[in-house]
Parts: sequence; structure tokens; C-alpha cells
Amino acid sequence: MDTLPDLVLFFLSLILLTFSHNVVANESTGAGAVGVIVDQSCRRGKEAKVAMEIAIQDVYHNMNHSFHLHIINSQSNPIHSAFAAKDLINTHKVQAIVGPQTWEEAQLVADIGNQARVPVLSLVDATPRWAADRWPFMVQAAPNNFIQMKAIAAIIDSWEWHRVTVIYEDTESSTAGIIPHLYDALRESGVEIAHLLPLPPLVSSSSMNEELERIKQGQCRVILVHLSLPLAIKLFERAKEMEMMHKDYVWIATDAFTNLVHSINASSISSMQEIIGVKSYFPKNESRFQDFYKQFRERFISEFPEEDNREPGIYAVQAYDAVWTVCQAMIESDYQEDGGHQKLLDTILDSKFQGLSGKIEFTGQKLAPMSTFQIINVMGKSYRTLGYWSDAFGFSKSLVGKVSNSSSMKNSLVPVLWPGSSLTPPRGWAVPTKAHPLKIGVPNGTTFQEFLVVDYKGSGNDFSVGGYAIDLFNLTVQNLQYYLPYKFDCFNGTYDQLVQQVHSKNFDAAVGDISIVSSRLEYVEFTHPYTQPGLVMVVPARRSRSNKAWLFMKPFTNSMWIITGVTTIYNGFVVWLIERNHSSELRGSPLNQIGTLIWISFSTLFSLHGEKLHSNLSRMALVVWLFVALVITQTYTANLSSILTVKKLEATITNIETLQRSNAMVGYCRGSYLARYLVDVLDFKNNNIRNFSSANNYAEALRTREIEAIFLDVPIAKLFVAKYCKEFIIAGPTYKTGGFGFVFPKGSELIPDINKSLLNLSEEGKLRELENKMLEKEKCEGDDEDDQEGSSISVTSYWVLFILTGGTSTVALVVYVVHCCRKLEDAMSQTTWKLMFSVIKHYQLSRKVSDVESSTNLQS
Repeated sequence: MDTLPDLVLFFLSLILLTFSHNVVANESTGAGAVGVIVDQSCRRGKEAKVAMEIAIQDVYHNMNHSFHLHIINSQSNPIHSAFAAKDLINTHKVQAIVGPQTWEEAQLVADIGNQARVPVLSLVDATPRWAADRWPFMVQAAPNNFIQMKAIAAIIDSWEWHRVTVIYEDTESSTAGIIPHLYDALRESGVEIAHLLPLPPLVSSSSMNEELERIKQGQCRVILVHLSLPLAIKLFERAKEMEMMHKDYVWIATDAFTNLVHSINASSISSMQEIIGVKSYFPKNESRFQDFYKQFRERFISEFPEEDNREPGIYAVQAYDAVWTVCQAMIESDYQEDGGHQKLLDTILDSKFQGLSGKIEFTGQKLAPMSTFQIINVMGKSYRTLGYWSDAFGFSKSLVGKVSNSSSMKNSLVPVLWPGSSLTPPRGWAVPTKAHPLKIGVPNGTTFQEFLVVDYKGSGNDFSVGGYAIDLFNLTVQNLQYYLPYKFDCFNGTYDQLVQQVHSKNFDAAVGDISIVSSRLEYVEFTHPYTQPGLVMVVPARRSRSNKAWLFMKPFTNSMWIITGVTTIYNGFVVWLIERNHSSELRGSPLNQIGTLIWISFSTLFSLHGEKLHSNLSRMALVVWLFVALVITQTYTANLSSILTVKKLEATITNIETLQRSNAMVGYCRGSYLARYLVDVLDFKNNNIRNFSSANNYAEALRTREIEAIFLDVPIAKLFVAKYCKEFIIAGPTYKTGGFGFVFPKGSELIPDINKSLLNLSEEGKLRELENKMLEKEKCEGDDEDDQEGSSISVTSYWVLFILTGGTSTVALVVYVVHCCRKLEDAMSQTTWKLMFSVIKHYQLSRKVSDVESSTNLQS
């Protein structure tokens, strides 16, 4: 009989060892029982266990209700979690289960809870959208943290990094949950994922070393880590051994790691100094949290003395709020009646209160997503808070008082201390050094040496490169904000093969007359085009037969003709006004005077009537005007002669329809994409197109009518026409193509900087200067004549002469008017005196008469 108790004790011990079953409060079952499933072998589970025990005590003290908490250790094993859920439901008759902290465990527990119609409050922070439909009794009691990916994208965008390497834990929750949201956030910010590296939870050290070495050999130096705490610690320790935690590297960690960074011991945290992290935020200044904080530290050190740090994190307060939610719902609902589990679930989903982790309110069987995060910088034995990021306001140093928000963390948060204890932001990618410069491929045998030339020195591999493309690339690199060493290497092959060499990493870039084509963009990336994009048709030229009836007007511009006419009439008016009192020919009827004025005005353009002029003022005005008229007429004669004798060229064929109707042969440049373009886009027949390897071959084929036209990229066509300006001409429209660009591997960190430098050179006019310099080398003698034909003389060439003659005539006019006024004034003065004398004489005479009459009267 003694063996029976021993056998029962054995089986009980086996069950306890299997499920690590711990009962808090007492071992009674029935009403008020809450089940908990957590992994007590990890820090996250330990914090959750202690927090939930405190929550049960606080519910009793605050609500005067006692609940029984049944805790089972899942050991991070989904099968153990499933058995634990059955044991809690069937044996302990729990009304709700709290706690699976991984998706792999949560889905099995949710399935069992759904079958028994027992609410399961999952502490997983990422569940699929379809989970609520499949398991109506599963409630997500931890908020989604997907929005943190926007914060990470904002951090990367703040420092203008364009590529990032992502290292994540290869679990179902990461693959199906976090990574798609990360893709979306980075794409919206224009950030490309250079490498996506999944690490199994039990990855070997050798495999991790190989993956880190592959990252180290690449260019990207911005690394995003989404790993659980144990795997992240292992990764950072390996990275430090491989000298990847030094200057120029950027490490960014998600909350999967940073939410537990407070628990890391001193030896482990030393290997992850100066990393940036996005950490889940919860308020810590409220009195309720301070009470919880004190209880947690006391209980945690007593239950887990092996842990170095006793601080509670986000997982602790989330577990506390989950148990509080269940207990409060059990108090408010009639869960012991029929259908009690459904009522309990409904009451849980109707919960609305301020918890330790924030606002507790469920929508669609889950808490609202977390929208505020801490931005931290690991330093020393812990970390410092740089500031905060929220989905609504962006970055800010504080969440209280007057908050200044920004979309960039530059100058918005506390200065970051970067790896290597540097305050200078890393560039985010590995810059080539003198020991390992960029290897730039250049094509050998281009059509025009002015564009690119390879000059071999001797019989060895010693060569030099030059030309427009090389000069522009050199100038572009010099315009960068940093030193970029590089060397050129000649490539003998087609342009497509050269592009493939860049794709295969045999070259770091390629420079030359390389067209931007969609098929090539599948393998490489191009900079913005540095030449005018487009395709044009070059045809033989012939003498122009255009109408020359109005060419006599072309030597002067319209404004020049108008100013000349106005000045002529004005000068004639001045001469007529001055001379009209000296010559009877200048007087008469108004019509006669107008005709005389016009005759004087325009006849002075061809002769000087000095002997007929009586006033020195009119002679002065006329002499100056005759000098100006002489200059104008001589210039007009010379310019008109030049225009009449120049040989204007016109195209023999003006459109491709003419070529297609006549079934004419056409040509294109060797080694280019133009053959496909001519057939697929311009609808030429394969039998009607030919390729040529040099400009001389183009010209000879056009002269002999072997081909009727040749199709070239705009910059090549400009060079060709400049060299053969008297024979060939560009005709028809410009067909849109990509133009020429510099070639780089896909995702190259150099492209944004090269594009910016090219844009600066364009705005400063340097591109135009280089192009003009290139074209001048091929400029033929006929160009000057062609320029003359289109040159009409404007007023700006003679404004000094017009001011001189106009000023002289105006001075003569003013002097004449002043002289006339004085004469009039003298005449009026003499008239006034005569009038006065007459009045006085009349007065004296009248007095004498009056005196005589008076004397006569007296005598009478």
C-alpha cells in the first residue's frame, strides 16, 4: 500500500516538471480563476509573471475581489503552451487565459481557447488581420508596433541614407508581420533595402560570421536589426569582434531588442555601444506607476536573484494591464451564468481605462496601435533618451510642455553619439580608399574622339583617357563633398557587355557615350542624363532655294529701322525749323512745308547741302547726322552683301515617311541600341538598316547615297554635323530617348551624390561650357558664314551714335529757340518804349492845347 502514494507523487512531480506549474494565492479551483502562460526562462516572461502577480494583489486591494492566478511556464515551446492551455481550462477551470508572448504559441493557445469558448488575451504585439475571424475568443492585449517602422524610416531619411541592410529573426511573426510594414515605410521614404538577411533563432556562430563578413564586404553601412534579445546580443558580440561596431557604421535596433535593453548586463552592453534604437513608450511619471515600480523591484529580485537589473519594461506594464482588464471584466460581468464566457469576452472588449502602458481600449479585438516611441542611444551601462517620435507630429525632444515637432531628427533631438564615439554622422556607405579606388570602365573605340578617346602609350597597358565624357566625370567627382579615388580601365567589347561588367561587379562604374536604355536598367542604374536626350536624323544638305524678295530688310532689326527713321525725321525737322526764315523754298502751304521737311530729312542720308544752309546751327546738326548716316549706310551695304552671297543649306529629306515610302536604306551607330529602336519604334525594315563604325564611314555612305539618312543620338549628331557642316544637316523631329548617363551598380550609394553634383554643374553653366568646347574642336569653316546669315544689326550696336546725333540736333534746336526768344524779347522791348514815348508826347501836346484855350478864355 505504501507504493501507491509514491506512485501518485511521482506522476504529480512529472506533471509539475513538464508544465512548470506554479499557483499563486492558493490551489483552489473554480470561480475567479485566471490562467497565465509565459516563458519564465527569458526576461520578457519573468517581467510578465511578476507584473501579473502584482496586478492580482492590486485588484484585491483596490476592488476588494480575490482572484486565483495559475501560472504555467511554456519554456517557449508552442506544444507545451497548447498542453498548458488544456490543463488550465480542463483542470483549473480558468475563465480566461493571459500570456502567450510569441505568435507561434499564441495561435495554438487561441485555437484551444476558441474551442472551449474561453477568452485568450495574447501578449503578442503583432497578429495577422485574419486572426480575429478565425479565433473570435482571442484578444490582442498588446498594441501593434508596426508604426515603429515609420519611425525607423524617418530616422534613415533624416540623415539622407539611401540604402539599408536588414537583419531579422526568421520567425513567422517577423516574416508575415513586421517585414512587409518595413518595406512599405522604407519605400515611402525612398530608401532601398540593400540586403535582407534572415537569421534562424538557433543560428550557428560560423553562419553568423559568414553573413556578417558578407555585409562587411558590401558598401552599405546602415544596418537595421530586428532580433530578439538573446540573438541580438550574440550578433553584436560577433560584430564587435569583426570590428563592425566602429566608426562609419550605423546600427539601428527595433523594439524587439530595445524594449529589454535595460536588462542587459555590463559585459554584453559593452559590445553594442552607440547604436540607435526605437523603444516602445509608456508614461513613467504617474504615481500609479511609481507604486508599481517599487513593488516590482522588491518582488523581482526575490523571485529572480540571478537577474542583474530589476527595472520593469513595457512587457511588464502590458502584462499588468492585461490581468487588470480580465479581473475588472470578471467583476462587471455574470461570467458564472450560462453563456458567461461570451459575456466575459464582450465585457473585456468594452473595457476602457487608463492603464500603466497607456490607454486601454479595444477595436476589432485588439488594442489601438502604439503611435509614440522613444529614440534611444546606447551608452555606457545603459542608454540615454534622444527624444521621441510620434506618428502625428514626428520628432520632438519632449512630450510635455511646449513641444517642437520636426520630420527630421537633425537638430530636433539630443545630438547622437555614433559608433566610434563620433558626433559626425556617418555617410552610411563605405567610401573607396586610395588602396582600393573605384574601377571605372570606359569603352574603347568610340565614334568621336572629342567625346571619349583612349590613348595607348607604347605596347603595354599604359594608357590615358580624355574627351568630353571623361572631363565631365572628373569635374563631377571634384564637385562632391568628399574625396573619391578612382581609376579608369579600358574595355574592348560592346556597350551591352560593358554594362554587364558593371552588373557583375567587375567594374564599379562605367563612363562614356553609354545610352540610358530600359533593358539595361534591369541590371544597373544610370545617373541623370548629362547630354540632351533624343535621337535625330542626319541627311545630306543642298543649297537653299528660298524666296529672297524681302532680304533687303534683314540687315537691320525692326527696332533699328524704327529708330533710324525717327532720328532722320527729327534731324530734318530741326534743319527745316532753323532754315525756314532764310529760304523762301522752305515756306509756303502746310503741305509744301511737310514735303520739304521729309525731303531734307532723307536726302541728307546721301548728300550734304552745306552750301544751301545759312545757319551754323543747322550745319552743325547736319554734319553730325551725315557722319552717323554714313556709318549706318555702309554697315547696311556690307551686311546685305554678306546675306546675299552666303550659301544657305537645307535638308534633302525632311521626314522618315519619305524614307519609308521609298524603301530607302538608313544607317545607325555601331554598338548601340538604335537597331531595335529603328525597327520596333520607327517601323523600318531590318533589311533597310545598316550599322557603321566611324564618322568617316557615315559621311562616305551618305555621299555615295549608299544610305539616305543616318540616325544618331543628339550629342553624336551635333559633333558629326559640326565636322561636316557644309555637307550634312539635322532634319526632322527629335525622337525621345534616354540620353547618355554614367553607369553604376543597382543601389549604388554614389548615384544620389553624383546626380546632385551634375545638377550643380548644369546650373553653374559648366556643362554648357564643356559641350561648347567639344563642338569647337570640330567646327568647320562654313559655320561663320551661317552665323552671319542670321545676324541682323540691332540698336544696341549703334546707341552711342544715335545719342550723339540726337543730342547735337537737340542742342542746336535749344540754341535756336533761345535766340528766337531773345529777338522777340528785344522787339517787344523796343515797341514798349515807342508806345511810352507816344503817350508822353500826346500828353504834352494835350497840355499845350489846354493852356492855349485857357489863356484865350481869360482874355475874352
